[in-house]
Amino acid sequence: MPIYLYFGEDEYSMMLAANALRESVLDPNWASFNYDKILPAIDAVQTGLNQAMTPPFGSGSRFIWLVDTNITQHCSQNLLENLESTLPQIPETTVLLLTTPNKPDKRLKSTKLIQKWAEVRDFSPIPPWKTELLEQQVKEMAQEVGVKLNSSGVTFLAEALGNDRRQLHSELTKLQLYVSGDSVVDLEVITTLVGSQTQSSLKLATAIRLGDTVKALELVADLIAHNEHPLRIVATLVGQFRIWFWVKLMIETGERDEKAIAQAAEIGNPKRIYFLRQEVNSLSLNQLQKTLPLLLELEVSLKQGKEQISTLQTKVIELCQLLSQKNIFSKKS
Repeated sequence: MPIYLYFGEDEYSMMLAANALRESVLDPNWASFNYDKILPAIDAVQTGLNQAMTPPFGSGSRFIWLVDTNITQHCSQNLLENLESTLPQIPETTVLLLTTPNKPDKRLKSTKLIQKWAEVRDFSPIPPWKTELLEQQVKEMAQEVGVKLNSSGVTFLAEALGNDRRQLHSELTKLQLYVSGDSVVDLEVITTLVGSQTQSSLKLATAIRLGDTVKALELVADLIAHNEHPLRIVATLVGQFRIWFWVKLMIETGERDEKAIAQAAEIGNPKRIYFLRQEVNSLSLNQLQKTLPLLLELEVSLKQGKEQISTLQTKVIELCQLLSQKNIFSKKS
């Protein structure tokens, strides 16, 4: 298939995939003649379509890359008609790649048309609360780089670096250069060389759960200092507190089957339920319910353009107070 649509916020993975696709179709001797990387412009899509219909010079194929295109978010009638007439006619000797950080609007005729003719790949980052997927990502990339890790090393890197694949690759490369031979990298070495450079929003969720206001505010400051967007922080908090809520709800209703609880909470590994039980043990279902509206209020406030840092800090304090009161009552009882 000569047409590809790559979308998602994981820019690093998308770039690697785009470069791999380009190298697979271009003849290095003719690459300068047959490769066009077209940046966003008013006539970018039309230029790309015209170039795609041009036969390649010499051997190999022609590679046309439309970068950060908005064709799946907005498309005029004239451009739609050009797409309808051109896409089915693109020769097998041309590869047309469209990339965008935005999720395609499935309601648009242009999106439906491109999906009909293109191979579509989603490069959305792994949600920070899906720890099993993050650890699997660490294992796969470590194998690619040639670094041997034990389970504690995998867990540390997943927690410290989250879904930042670029940083993960950089740190694994550093470890690969440091460790000689086929030896497993010791956790002490990892913590020394890598450190917690990227503060995890999951640690913030834990601090809030424990009602530790001071720690929570420190983590907010660290996350902001590491350029973590407040809305992404909120998304992680919503995901984690939703998991805690469902686990508590299932326990309160008398469910004992860990697989059933995991399914309700959308957790891939049922073995995590044992630990999640401990985490929600001192919390009431009522208070976990109250955290979700508060997080929704926070999300709405941020999307309405309120000052991000102070809004985030205020709501984090409110959440900590809500859950710390429960912890105090639990101890008294």
